[in-house]
Amino acid sequence: MRTPTLQYLYMQKPVTLLVILCALSILPWLGADFSTKGEPREAAVAVSMLESGDWVLPLAYADEFAYKPPLAHWLMATFSKPEGEVTEWSARMPSALAFLFLAGSTLLFFGRRLTRFHEAFIAVLFWVTCVEIHRAAMTTRVDMLLTACIVLGLFHLYKWEDEQELKGLPLAIPFFLSCATLTKGPVGIVLPLFVFGVYLLALRRYSLFLVGKALFYAGLSSLFLPLLWYIAAWKQGGDAFLNVILAENFARFFHLSTPEISYELGHENGVGYNVMTLVAGFIPWTLLLLFSLFGMQRKQRSFGEFREGLKQRWAQRETLVKKIPKVRLFSFVAAVCIFIFYAIPSSKRSVYLMPAYPFIALFMAQYTVYLIEERSGVIRGFGAFLAAVATTVVIAVTLTLTGWIDPVAIVSQYTSHTVTIEDVTLATEALRAPSAVTILILIVGLAALITLFYQLFKKINLKILYATLALTAAINLLVDGVVMRALRAGNSSRPFAERILRDYPLDKENVYVMNNLLEYRNLYGLNFYMGNCFHNFEKEQPESGYFLIAEGEMAKVIERYESRYRFEPLCQSDRAISEVHQPIALYRFHRVRE
Repeated sequence: MRTPTLQYLYMQKPVTLLVILCALSILPWLGADFSTKGEPREAAVAVSMLESGDWVLPLAYADEFAYKPPLAHWLMATFSKPEGEVTEWSARMPSALAFLFLAGSTLLFFGRRLTRFHEAFIAVLFWVTCVEIHRAAMTTRVDMLLTACIVLGLFHLYKWEDEQELKGLPLAIPFFLSCATLTKGPVGIVLPLFVFGVYLLALRRYSLFLVGKALFYAGLSSLFLPLLWYIAAWKQGGDAFLNVILAENFARFFHLSTPEISYELGHENGVGYNVMTLVAGFIPWTLLLLFSLFGMQRKQRSFGEFREGLKQRWAQRETLVKKIPKVRLFSFVAAVCIFIFYAIPSSKRSVYLMPAYPFIALFMAQYTVYLIEERSGVIRGFGAFLAAVATTVVIAVTLTLTGWIDPVAIVSQYTSHTVTIEDVTLATEALRAPSAVTILILIVGLAALITLFYQLFKKINLKILYATLALTAAINLLVDGVVMRALRAGNSSRPFAERILRDYPLDKENVYVMNNLLEYRNLYGLNFYMGNCFHNFEKEQPESGYFLIAEGEMAKVIERYESRYRFEPLCQSDRAISEVHQPIALYRFHRVRE
């Protein structure tokens, strides 16, 4: 039996504390209503699995088969079995658990390999509190689970080289890469091996043959489990499944034209988009980096001096690489390769870059430690800035609670956008009638703010940083537990679904929608809250039934089908539903007899 090292025992308490704090920051809010189209779209696949018993290629949203690999949906369905139904809580649980496990594992990985443990601790706190990761940890999507599998796979690939010098093959590598592939597709194998291959070449310790051999065996062993699903899904879905898989995973990446995937659905962006999403995703910590630029001393250098400096560094590249600690070199290679990899496809989303976040956070943390030690004014200045922002928020919340100000009236003076005004109204109502949870969150936020002010008058800059981190976590609590909870409840399609199911004889056989994203918006939230009961109107051409659609798109339907169908309006939602940005209407229809 292996005896735990002192370093391992020392890290147990920080890791346990980190996981507990992360759990407290996300678990209470997993049950909030769905108010976007992405979350209920994924959750409906788990609903179909439980109802149909088809865990290979279930149908979701009318006649749409679930072409994404099913690991996330298997987990959603598994977590839902005790309750007998898929809920928001059970659907978000895979992302939440992946986040918690990755947070603890990242601290262990960096903490064991850095000479200063607090660099690792700060790095993990940076990425668990930043906007992108914190949001993804509470979302019913595959991205957080994919991130965890890819990053954990990279950790074990690093350990394979560092501890075993590529001898043997640890089972953890094919396990995590297989899980990543079963979550999102071949990218789960290709991306980690691309990063690892570049890292091995950067080390300049292994021949090209040995590098290729290591990548081949790691990739081949990781294909076995995913291939079982792909073969089973192909047998069930036939060429239609195969065409969509090829289009989704290869045509989209290489910018190939294909009728199976539309590139006009809102994710086409240039390389600059990835830079902007990284900057925005790491908020508020990118603001700290911005603060550090002010007052920086710059040496005036001619272009010739700059060019000569580059030549010297290039000539010394091998020596410089050898001097860099391996974990830092690995993190640098991972961050750069992931960014380059996702700069290639035309489809770009902020969540694609999430596997790079732990590695980028490491360098942000090391730079922050430098600021603490050498430029303490930056840490104090940023802490004071965040404290000022939080103080403004506290004053605004207090005045809203007491009724001294009306945020709705103030916002209405600057915009006439209906959705914005409605969202401000929802948040204001939540503050005007605070629950016990809301009051507790406000107390926690006030305590964090007072702590930061107290530390700003002391001389220990590291404590100022930790107080700033605590205030950031408190702000996240306020946003998640008060503002977003109110917005999700107000923008959810749940009330409308419950209303029409109660007032009209809707069932699994008579509810129809359009399923053509190029022309109509899909009602994913309504589909989830109605039990995944929709049918494709255009495909089935039924004799009669009930029809649901975004109200603004009904004129197009009537124009196209007025010679064959009569539509009778029954009701519509009381307000615009956020996923379609307009009210949803229910119609009764029947075919016109010629």
